[in-house]
Amino acid sequence: MKRMTRKPFTDRFAALKAEADQWRPAWRDIQTYIAPTRGFFDDTPNHGREINHKKVINGHATRALNTLASGLTSGLTSPSRPWFRLGLADHDLAEFDPVKEWLSDVQNRMMAVYSKSNIYGVLNSVYGEVGGFGTGACIILPDYRDVIRGRNFTVGEYYLGTGADNRVNAFARKVYKTIGQLIEEFGIDNVSDQVRIAYQTAASPNIDRWVAVCHLVEFNDKRIHDGTRVFNNKSFRSLYWEDGSPTDTFLDIRGFEEFPVLAPRWDTTTTADIYGRGPGWDALGDVKMLQKMEISKLKALDKVVDPPMQVDASIEEVNQLPGGITRSSAMVPNVGARPLFQIQPDFNMIENSISKTEYRISESFYANLFMMIAQADGPKMTAREIVERHEEKLLMLGPVLERLESELLDPLIDRTFNIMQRSGLIPPPPEELQGQDLKIEYISMLAQAQKMVGTTAISQLAGFTGQLSAVYPEALDNFDPDAAVSEYGEMLGVPPKLVRSPEEVAALRDQKAKAAQQAQAAAAMPAMVESAKKLSETQLNNNSALDALTGTAPVDAEVVNG
Repeated sequence: MKRMTRKPFTDRFAALKAEADQWRPAWRDIQTYIAPTRGFFDDTPNHGREINHKKVINGHATRALNTLASGLTSGLTSPSRPWFRLGLADHDLAEFDPVKEWLSDVQNRMMAVYSKSNIYGVLNSVYGEVGGFGTGACIILPDYRDVIRGRNFTVGEYYLGTGADNRVNAFARKVYKTIGQLIEEFGIDNVSDQVRIAYQTAASPNIDRWVAVCHLVEFNDKRIHDGTRVFNNKSFRSLYWEDGSPTDTFLDIRGFEEFPVLAPRWDTTTTADIYGRGPGWDALGDVKMLQKMEISKLKALDKVVDPPMQVDASIEEVNQLPGGITRSSAMVPNVGARPLFQIQPDFNMIENSISKTEYRISESFYANLFMMIAQADGPKMTAREIVERHEEKLLMLGPVLERLESELLDPLIDRTFNIMQRSGLIPPPPEELQGQDLKIEYISMLAQAQKMVGTTAISQLAGFTGQLSAVYPEALDNFDPDAAVSEYGEMLGVPPKLVRSPEEVAALRDQKAKAAQQAQAAAAMPAMVESAKKLSETQLNNNSALDALTGTAPVDAEVVNG
């Protein structure tokens, strides 16, 4: 059978890299001014060589980005509280005891896996990448000890591709490994001849020599066969090869049942955008201006403290140390040393301008909102408080949170569930769940706050209608309380069983109406009994109204005779 060639994969790798290279100038700018410790653009194995803070005089933007990352971690995926719930589209089935117990058990097992693994640290890093550069990426792999293990990436060290639905379905990166690491991971029979010879015959220092390795994960479309296998019949193929190796071989060919890479984006302008744009893009202009203003302030301060001097030609040296003595001749007019010019910078105005710029940067990163969440990640902070203080920001964050849920959290939960199921860590589901899809409901602080934004309008309408009805009672006819309760409960994310269905409400009201009629009849019974008693005790033949009613009135003899 024909041997598989590496060329289709190296071509795909090159195409993904070419697309990412068009985004690099903006990413470098953001790295330089906002995230100096993030981003990898130097094609070397040592990431630390790129880290520099030469352009960052004021680190306000860096701190704001860290606040955003911490706030998203606490608000969306807090390790200290449940942040998702497993359910079903069929609410009645979800409340069936065996199904309900199974869903709760699986959810608790998944939360335990997340707590044991490094996922929360990885998510915090991904949030920082998404907030700064607009795109983040990490890979979730099975782990013998912790069930799952995450590995986060920084922008510039990976390249992404998308499918027709604009979902990320391809991932490529160049990673550096030492010769010793290559042999340990892939085996001596799979490395190139050059690496094998260096390992077997060279001195031990060469074992630590770096080798560039290309890694590509993409959808297994069955077009390319590898001999007798089709990438183990997995949904996605994963290939490793030595970059620049003259032999057309692979270090390893693997596969994944589901796409293992989570690559969320803050926002995309068009469906053609593979990478996203985030707050770092919006704040970049203000951040550059902030650094310039800080430099100007420091220059002004230097000129006040250590001004340029005008010195008489007869003075050979000016001693500017405290208590220093500078000798000059008194015979020369205007002798001595003096400031060349006097400046009186308005530092209050400068500080005010800097403060305004810092405030705009904080607004770009939603620092006030996320600072509150990060500092109050506990039972005392409620979603209602978040809504009351930052309703406008929550409205703006709505599309972002939905994208993070669909591009980061949904795939994370699906990937975790599948890994646990293949490892035998998911108990067998009840028979009633056959053919049913699980539904993920997010119950984090930010998710609940997002749902509660709409409840404010309902509360205001109900209050306004109540006030108006005091003067115009007919105003109540415009308000549907049943629909309001149902909509309010949906926005709050309360369990469906807490809100009665329209059929249950109608039956309950009919029951209440009948009970009210019975109560009314029972209340009227004593009066009816008393009236009957009086009637029974009334004497007849007294020419009374009762006689007329009963027909017992005496007959007038004159009328009869007449």
